Amino acid sequence: MINSNQIIKEIKPKVLFFDVNETLLDLTKMQKQVGEALGGKDELLSLWFTTMLHYSLVTSASGNYYPFGYIGAAALQMVAANNNIIISEENARKVIVNSMQNLPPHPEVKEALTLLKKEGYKLVAFTNSSKEGLKNQFENAGLTAYFDEQLSVEDTGKFKPFRNTYLWGANKMNVKPKECMLIAAHGWDVYGAMSAGFRAAFVARPGQQLFPLADKPELVASNLKKIAEILITYK
Repeated sequence: MINSNQIIKEIKPKVLFFDVNETLLDLTKMQKQVGEALGGKDELLSLWFTTMLHYSLVTSASGNYYPFGYIGAAALQMVAANNNIIISEENARKVIVNSMQNLPPHPEVKEALTLLKKEGYKLVAFTNSSKEGLKNQFENAGLTAYFDEQLSVEDTGKFKPFRNTYLWGANKMNVKPKECMLIAAHGWDVYGAMSAGFRAAFVARPGQQLFPLADKPELVASNLKKIAEILITYK
């Protein structure tokens, strides 16, 4: 794979695609709610999240589709069972849906999005969450007005990081992959986007790392505002 930043660095991407959960929205509140469901074990949040991502990939690779929240609830049941905790399907879904749809944005997010909008960038949310879930998340977080488009992988039937999902996103916005930049706080998402020909920026939130075997993304910074401050210098 050719590293895009060797070719078009400092030229404005036509569309910025933003991952939502953890990139824009702070999962701290969810950690408490999931931890309570798991008997007060807040430290199990990361295990639950990775289990959810794992089974979203399994679901897509198997040619099936379930809403991301349903997979999250199933993952919660699995992690609970491994810790001798029983959670019903109904209660697991309540925990996940309620916590995921009521997450606040990270402190710098609105300022960063304002900078990018002022500079004329087209901003697109691009998430594994369902269409309804994304709509509720943005309304509750006060982010709806910042975005030109909200894209859920629900319309593709395949979760990120499947290559075709990113290509679908580019096609939906009527741009070529090389004209797109994904901004995400997950190494797997950045890797998937770059594999599809996207440019990429990594928001290095605490506990997140790039995949060492992948090419380096064009931009790496500790928060979204720092990414935005670099992007507004692009011509």
